[in-house]
Amino acid sequence: MAKNWYVIHTQTGYEDKVRTNLESKIKSGIIHDQIAQVMVPVEQVSEIKGGKKRISQRKFFPGYILVEMELSDETWYLVKNIPGVTGFVGAGSRPLPLRDEEVASIMKQTKDAREKPTPKVIFEKGENVRVNEGPFTNFNGVIDDANLAKGKVKVMISIFGRATPVELETWQIEKI
Repeated sequence: MAKNWYVIHTQTGYEDKVRTNLESKIKSGIIHDQIAQVMVPVEQVSEIKGGKKRISQRKFFPGYILVEMELSDETWYLVKNIPGVTGFVGAGSRPLPLRDEEVASIMKQTKDAREKPTPKVIFEKGENVRVNEGPFTNFNGVIDDANLAKGKVKVMISIFGRATPVELETWQIEKI
């Protein structure tokens, strides 16, 4: 029987506990060949606290985990009865598997997010900001352009009475 990816709804904050519980059942041999992998999609998030850059993890889909499994009455019952699981996502009584394109998109998003941390705060054009790091520390400016995919912003800073564009990384600034 083929394995498909399914979305399991959990109580918020229980995603890691449910994953650990499922993985221990796989290792113990109860359902070792019916569940291939369990995933909690996360991204790296950068933020400045106390003048220091910190990178933490944030879940893409809080309250949900992804499981690659063979769906049978036994696996459905076992997963549904894990503490913290509220059910499968799908219409009616049978859960619907994710399409291959959806799984590929989530995997790519997770891989990209691991390689390049995204800023915890999203900046938009026209916002007032203060520079926290680098040669322009304590200067105020206005965002002229934001490329959040690369983690860069162009800020118009007034230097000697002239608006000068300066390219900075998102972790170097904060909203005013």
